[in-house]
Amino acid sequence: MSFINTLQQQSTPIEPTTNTTLSSESIEKQSFFSNVTSNPLFSAGFGLIGVGAALTLLRQSTKFGVTVLRRRLLVTLEIPSKDKSYLWFLHWMSHHAPKRQVQHLAVETSYRQHDNGSVTTKFGLVPGPGTHYFKYKNIWMQVQRQRDGKMMDLSTGAPWETITITTLSRDRHVFTTLLKEAQEMALKKQEGKTVIYTSYGPEWRPFGMPRRRRLLESVILDRGVKERVVTDVKAFINNGKWYNERGIPYRRGYLLYGPPGSGKSSFIQALAGDLEYNICILNLSERGLTDDRLNHLLSNVPERSIMLLEDVDAAFTKRTQSDNQGYQSMITFSGLLNALDGVASAEERIIFLTTNHVEKLDPALIRPGRVDLKEYLGNATEYQIRNMFMRFYEDVSLAEAFIKKTKDKPISTASLQGHFVYYKDKPQEAIDNVESLWNDL
Repeated sequence: MSFINTLQQQSTPIEPTTNTTLSSESIEKQSFFSNVTSNPLFSAGFGLIGVGAALTLLRQSTKFGVTVLRRRLLVTLEIPSKDKSYLWFLHWMSHHAPKRQVQHLAVETSYRQHDNGSVTTKFGLVPGPGTHYFKYKNIWMQVQRQRDGKMMDLSTGAPWETITITTLSRDRHVFTTLLKEAQEMALKKQEGKTVIYTSYGPEWRPFGMPRRRRLLESVILDRGVKERVVTDVKAFINNGKWYNERGIPYRRGYLLYGPPGSGKSSFIQALAGDLEYNICILNLSERGLTDDRLNHLLSNVPERSIMLLEDVDAAFTKRTQSDNQGYQSMITFSGLLNALDGVASAEERIIFLTTNHVEKLDPALIRPGRVDLKEYLGNATEYQIRNMFMRFYEDVSLAEAFIKKTKDKPISTASLQGHFVYYKDKPQEAIDNVESLWNDL
């Protein structure tokens, strides 16, 4: 048996052994990796990669954590330049924030050239573009005024701007408080005053600071003129229901005509003050004024405002074959008529037209429905001279002496007022030098 077993063992095929070969390859690989990993250059590179990855992960984690923390702890308020509260907030901040806390300032210049050649310029300082920090009601706030150089407000052509206010989320109530204060401050500046609006693109913007309301009694027109206009305007304002019930467009047009210096603009300003209305002034000869823009402006007049179109004769004369031939602006005559009383024209509107040369106006412009009341304001009459003299000097006998020396002389009320102002508190000198009123004509 042992022999047989021995034969069987010898006859059993012997399988090739691969363990020896695999072990050799494994040893070679291990040697290769050992050599590579033991290389100091490889160790340094791998270490840098690891450090870089760790820093990137840390940076992203920190950024994510800051974003989450910011969302939970901070709150922001964005005010675009298109919003009315934009300028309100800038002026409010310039008043409330200590000067040392506002490091970037911007100037707001109001410029206007008057018909007589004089120029009115006003400057205002407000927080400029940049980042500002200030404390209000024991609450710290960050204010960023940003200007986008690539975006523009198409309505004004000005760069698009935004104000972003940031504070702690728990103090978010301060936004409502400061916006309310900014509004109240803006309204307080207008209290007891008349705001003059001028067109800026397709919108109305205040021009300069609000003017102190002029007393209606300070404008002395010829007998009965002022009373007729004031009575008519007040009757119009108080009878909106009457117009609506009868299907009549609720708008009223007035024409004041006469030589320069007869008090047309002054009377409109005094009337606006008496009614507690504002004034929107539009120059029809303004370059770039189109029919669409004109219609938009007349249809979007601020509430409780008188619309004033000054010197309409300068923009339009008698119509020619070409509807807008020779006009200084881009508006057409038909465009003006449609803006005044067309289908798209605004309701609840009071509009005043003034001209020095009524004979140059086309009858279609001043027909009833577009102009409902016409009043002539000429050179100073005896009635006006007497009342103006008495207003300055309160001396009846001297007033009669002054009237006697000015009889039948063409004197404008503007030059008469200037004469009295120059000789204030000197009525006799005003009489003695009365010839200067017509010698300078």
